[in-house]
Amino acid sequence: MKKTLIPALLASALLATLPSLSFAQAAPATAAAPQSQAGKVVLDASTRILNTLQQRRAEFSKNPTALRSYIDSELNRTFDRDYAARLVLGSNARTASDADVKLFADAMADNLMQRYGSALLTIQGKPSFRLKGEQPLPGNRGVKVSTELLRAGSESTPVEYLMRNVNGQWKIFDVNIEGISYVQTFRTQFDGPLRQKGIKEVAKELRGGTLQAGPAGNGK
Repeated sequence: MKKTLIPALLASALLATLPSLSFAQAAPATAAAPQSQAGKVVLDASTRILNTLQQRRAEFSKNPTALRSYIDSELNRTFDRDYAARLVLGSNARTASDADVKLFADAMADNLMQRYGSALLTIQGKPSFRLKGEQPLPGNRGVKVSTELLRAGSESTPVEYLMRNVNGQWKIFDVNIEGISYVQTFRTQFDGPLRQKGIKEVAKELRGGTLQAGPAGNGK
């Protein structure tokens, strides 16, 4: 399950656990932690996205461009995409321009949407998230919002959102699913190609599909 959770992240930051949502039924109500501002962003957005995907499923199935436009709007609203891309680039970002970072971030998002976008429309039932708590990140970098994905008939899945305040708005820059970090996963995957070819060439290969983000194969 872990290998399919992380690659789905860039398809939608708040649907990182998408593959495990398919055919899930309504989860029983459980006690939740007090809701903070950052936690409220996570829970409100996850509810909004799940509802929209269900309500517009027929439209999105016929029009992949509309689906991509919607996911892009949610990424811009809730996900600090360029900052996350800098973390993925690691040392490769030291001499990179803002334009190169954005090029890489957009190319990786496009690659993942091409591979996993249709999976966003397979969600069944009413899975939900429960807020467990929040704690500050070291170095005043932001907060970690801990949640659980609840699915009837299955054990809960721990999902942690790393967030920072950007101009008064809490935005996600990393997601840990069952202890696996999206940022670290992609940093490990792309470090070699980036050192050998540079950001522009890696971005070009991502857009062309000759380099895939996430596990090899069909994304399952």
